[in-house]
Amino acid sequence: MLSKRIIPCLDVKDGRTVKGVNFVDLRDAGDPVELAAQYAKQGADELVFLDITATHERRKTMIEMVKSVARQLNIPFTIGGGITEIADAEALLNAGADKISINSAAVRNPILIEELAKRFGVQFVVLAVDTKHVNGKNMVHLNGGRLITELETENWIKQAESLGAGEILLTSMDHDGTKAGFDCGLLSKVNQMINIPIIASGGAGSMQHFTEVFQQANVDAALAASVFHYGEILIPDLKQELKRNEIPVRI
Repeated sequence: MLSKRIIPCLDVKDGRTVKGVNFVDLRDAGDPVELAAQYAKQGADELVFLDITATHERRKTMIEMVKSVARQLNIPFTIGGGITEIADAEALLNAGADKISINSAAVRNPILIEELAKRFGVQFVVLAVDTKHVNGKNMVHLNGGRLITELETENWIKQAESLGAGEILLTSMDHDGTKAGFDCGLLSKVNQMINIPIIASGGAGSMQHFTEVFQQANVDAALAASVFHYGEILIPDLKQELKRNEIPVRI
């Protein structure tokens, strides 16, 4: 049985790690390169960096950060934010990223998923999906959750898989930052529909929440931010707890 992965997420704005609640009220959480090195030492399986205010002008800043992270890390990491074409992905890959995450650009141009998968391989392409419950349906949102689309989450994820997405990073905006637990119901439903790995995101507040999401939704990985950034949960402790609950993890 494959080990379940624990993935700290670093939202990066103007070269600093930030964290908010329900995608707003951002506060500083430290230097992303220093945090990344700490998490690698603690035993994180992977890292995700999301440039939450990505602009074309700042792409160079992100590339320098990726190079710095790659020099210090011996674990895989994913970069997302502002990737709209093959050249953006290529620059980040060349700088040392292992995978790239796309979100808004894929919704606006779904063929981008196919192009990236053909160029770099399916395993390189992570589709990030921000979902919110609206009028009884799960709807895809863009622009850091500020813009609702007409896409139902489940339909979009199935389409993305068929186009070549290698992994789904599914964030519940209703749960994000609340520390009330992952959306195990939605995650379980989506997991039964597709054959590619799912990273659960949004809502982690305790070690019990990680146990629940692996047991109830059988996801491949669980991602969190503030509980790790502010030392509320330490990764070695979390992995021991998961092991006690007979969830396979890499110690």
